[in-house]
Amino acid sequence: MTPVRRRACGAALRGLVLLGAAALADAQAARLGEVLDMARASDAPYAAARAAAQGGRERLPQARAAIRPSINLSYSLRRNRDGSSAFDDTLGYEASSAALTVVQPVFRLLNKASIEQAEWQVQLAEQQLAFAEQDLLLRVARGYFDVLQAQDELAAATAQKDALAQQLAQARRSLEVGTVPVTDFNEAQTRHDLARAQEIATRNELESKRRVLERIIARPLPPLAQLLPEAGVTLLDAEAQDALVEAAPRDALPVAIGRLAVDVATAEIARREAGQHPTLDLFFTVGINRNTNYGRFGGTDTRQASIGLDLNFPVYQGGAVSSRTREAIADRLRAEEELLNVQRQARLDAQQAQLGVQSGRALTEALTQALRSAETQLRSTQRGLQVGVRTRVDVLNAEQQLFATRRDLAAARYRTLVAALQLKAAAGALRETDLRALDALLQD
Repeated sequence: MTPVRRRACGAALRGLVLLGAAALADAQAARLGEVLDMARASDAPYAAARAAAQGGRERLPQARAAIRPSINLSYSLRRNRDGSSAFDDTLGYEASSAALTVVQPVFRLLNKASIEQAEWQVQLAEQQLAFAEQDLLLRVARGYFDVLQAQDELAAATAQKDALAQQLAQARRSLEVGTVPVTDFNEAQTRHDLARAQEIATRNELESKRRVLERIIARPLPPLAQLLPEAGVTLLDAEAQDALVEAAPRDALPVAIGRLAVDVATAEIARREAGQHPTLDLFFTVGINRNTNYGRFGGTDTRQASIGLDLNFPVYQGGAVSSRTREAIADRLRAEEELLNVQRQARLDAQQAQLGVQSGRALTEALTQALRSAETQLRSTQRGLQVGVRTRVDVLNAEQQLFATRRDLAAARYRTLVAALQLKAAAGALRETDLRALDALLQD
């Protein structure tokens, strides 16, 4: 081999090694925390909530701007021609003016009320962002475990189909030699066909769940780390669950948002009422007016400066201020009723999540024992078939029961984990660290 070919082969080998390493890196299973990082960077609803919060923070600088001085500079230029003048040489004139005006509000209750309302609005924007982040955590966790559950269901359906295919092959051979009736073969054929249909349905369901999670992360879904078979799914003890349920009507993020909405509505009443109070402004003006006559009279320059106070007392505006105040009072009443409804809903959500945790834990324990029983039953049925006391239909039933139990157990474990996260969210206690802590329960 020539040196050129050796170098070319060496380069090709290094390229294959790099491609292999990249493929292994790409094939590495992503954990829940990694999927959360992808979602935080790409999820459109969360990005919209961040932008909304950023806009909401600008309410306070806008309100504070009203108590600061306003400075205006104006300039005008006009050229006029007087064709009706009795003097032939007075054909027109040019007028220009420039002025600088500074106004400093001294007393305006409307500005004070607007600043107080803006402070509440900024807090409201922050709470809405926190709620959007909590919603992102729940959507990612639910989507992640939905995909794992769909994968388990597909694996169970595929295993059941393969086992039934073996049973169908054995039934066909036995039918050919005349050791089993045709009804046994028909039974095996029917179950195999149903298993194929079930596999197709579960595969479609898996693709649907994958698309939901891919929409959140805005990229193709990588392989996901699996839940350890021995991992415990009880994240909260009974005392912690009761504490979260009691805290939900007080600490839930929707409740905090509703409470701030009441504060904003209360501040709006004060802002509307301030419209009927007097205002006092300090002003300073300096200006120059110049008139240039094109005729015999020449031009004039006028310079002036003034400083003073401007008092304005709104006596009557047709009842508009009173009407707007009554409207604001009605809006606050609506906000208070909505807050009451949100508090009740928060308690209900927490109670339902607690029920999900408790029933999920009990169901997981029961299905774990049922799985052991189903495995024992299958072994016993297979031995019974060998000695002639069981039929192939009995074996098919035992296998189907085992696969169904495995599927139900996996689903119960995922639902228990998600219910615990929902319970924390219902009490406003769900944090990013809660999701990242679940990575310890996963394996590649």
